[in-house]
Amino acid sequence: MSPLSEAERPARDAAIRAILPLVPLSGWTSRTIAQGLAAAGMPEEDAAFLFPRGVPSAIEAWLDLADREMVEAAGDLSGLRIPDRIRTLIATRLRQATPHKPAVRQALAILSLPWNAPLALRTVARTASAMWYAAGDRSADFSWYTRRASLAAIYGATLAYWLRDDSEDLGPTLDFLDRRLADLARLTRRRRRGLACRAG
Repeated sequence: MSPLSEAERPARDAAIRAILPLVPLSGWTSRTIAQGLAAAGMPEEDAAFLFPRGVPSAIEAWLDLADREMVEAAGDLSGLRIPDRIRTLIATRLRQATPHKPAVRQALAILSLPWNAPLALRTVARTASAMWYAAGDRSADFSWYTRRASLAAIYGATLAYWLRDDSEDLGPTLDFLDRRLADLARLTRRRRRGLACRAG
């Protein structure tokens, strides 16, 4: 996705919000993008500027918007422990995505195509980074990468579970998330003990 200035971002966000309701019926297609732009009162030619790679750019723009909306909706997390901050952010992200579950499913199908692998990796890395930053992580060493890789794996697994979860609330999905976070906490403690033993 080409970087857009702050002045241009509202137009892209408005287009995405108009496109989303159309996706369950017509999918992520160039026609859907054109219809969404028309619904948002924008000329069809703006698609080439807002979404230069077409559908993949539109999906990336949506995920970027979702990252920002997640952080805004989660609010002040300073009173929570770090694991609870991460849990809150993931739960917020999934609640916001629930009305658009078919669009999520179709977007993931497109991102799973081999030629979209770099985009898929970039978007999940961006989401994990947004979550950690919102949770207060300001590390600049190797742990910056390991924390984001671990969170990306947890979020990806939880997202896959959520897509199969037909319950009216997020209960089963959040239970699954809690188990994954507990597994990560146990692994982190074992690593710390191992490092302490080698240092001693």
